[in-house]
Amino acid sequence: MTGRAWGVLFVLCGAIFLEGIDVAMPNVAMPAIRADLGLSTGTLQWVMSAYVLGYGGFMLLGGRAADLFERRRMFLLWLVVFLLFSGLGGLAAEGWMLILARFVTGVSAAFMTPAGLSIITTGFPEGPQRNKALLVHSGTAAGGFSIGLVVGGLLSAVDWRWVFFAPVILSALILLAALRLVPKSPRPDRTGQGVDLAGAVTVTGGILLLVLGVERVTHASAAWTTGTIGTALLLFLAFALIERRSASPLVRLGLFRNGPLVRANVSGLLFAAGFFGFQFIAVLYLQELRGWSPLRTSLALIVIGLDAVLSPLLTPKLVARFGNARVIFGGLLLASLAYALFLPLTADWAYLAMLPSLVLLGVAFSLAYGPLTITATDGIAEAEQGVAGGLLHTSFQFGAALGLSSVAAVNIAATDGTSAAALLDGYRAALVVPLAAALTATAVGAFGLRRRAGRPNAGPGDPSRAAPESVRQSDLPSGKVPA
Repeated sequence: MTGRAWGVLFVLCGAIFLEGIDVAMPNVAMPAIRADLGLSTGTLQWVMSAYVLGYGGFMLLGGRAADLFERRRMFLLWLVVFLLFSGLGGLAAEGWMLILARFVTGVSAAFMTPAGLSIITTGFPEGPQRNKALLVHSGTAAGGFSIGLVVGGLLSAVDWRWVFFAPVILSALILLAALRLVPKSPRPDRTGQGVDLAGAVTVTGGILLLVLGVERVTHASAAWTTGTIGTALLLFLAFALIERRSASPLVRLGLFRNGPLVRANVSGLLFAAGFFGFQFIAVLYLQELRGWSPLRTSLALIVIGLDAVLSPLLTPKLVARFGNARVIFGGLLLASLAYALFLPLTADWAYLAMLPSLVLLGVAFSLAYGPLTITATDGIAEAEQGVAGGLLHTSFQFGAALGLSSVAAVNIAATDGTSAAALLDGYRAALVVPLAAALTATAVGAFGLRRRAGRPNAGPGDPSRAAPESVRQSDLPSGKVPA
């Protein structure tokens, strides 16, 4: 790669690192925020849920906007919005101000992330260069989450407001670098491709209600949850009908004929559900039962961040040798093993007993996350790269919401009392959820191991691969052939 290409990648990695720490840092600052603003448990939960709603709800729209309105412009615009509302969160004097700031920050990340990802997938040629860039990008995202846990603990010990001020400083630096290094791309040809407002409203409303229903499943009545999720499903049905008839659809339904893309999204959703659900229970176990401080807990979990080193150094070599499907399958299998090894936890487990699971989970993340990103965007037409990236990130966000809600529900149902034994029973029961999610993801990933008749299980960029299932001239907007 040229020096300019490395510069662009550096900026985009900075942005995804920013998104990673912004997700992680507030986690360990919640008790301090509650104490300072006087928030109830229900209101405090919305500080985290608002971000997930904004991020997961608007990701598909953000991906389509990147394809239609020039990726660099979308990236820079929403980076500015991210900067402003992160700062507003730090200045919040009331709970509603912080919740609003987190929601808009999540929306800005929903537009910024697929724009940045599509700059990579369209700026680097398909094959080894793009794969390396995507693996470095995904490793940086994971490193941001891991480092954010520790930095959040340090900053909240000083003042929780710095958890929101620190991203302002970092995003300002990234903005200055992006203005200089990220090149302008040709203005997209939008002839015959109007904005699909009906599709955008129905799918965004559906995702918002679905994520909301999942997030609130442990805090609302069964009737409310059923009504919310049922309305979301009706909106998705309306979306599908609209897209079938739209001349310029928000998401071309033909994309879902791409088997690798569908497998990547389903596997990504399940992997995120297990990963975030496991971390949630591990934090409760260490802080509620063991009495560890937020900082000590963060330092204990930082070993998961070794994927930030493995993703750019080891994973590209494995992908080049074995192909994406086998590497993803190996990562999902290791995640299943990591969760299984954590099941027999006791009230006084030594850290060395936890360490194998945490190390395996870090390795699993490095093997699965980057190759899933490659698979979800590989072979997709340039005009649809933003949407493909948005689909994957939507799957990850919804998976995270699903995993958190599921483990919380099981934990609450299985905890009978406040004794150490009762808490431990709840944690053990809840840990079955990440294991089940990882095993299901492994089963889905196994379908990617099947070889096509007469063809080897080729790696990415191999010219011997069959043409991607999603790229059919008749299915593309305006009948255009992808570059």
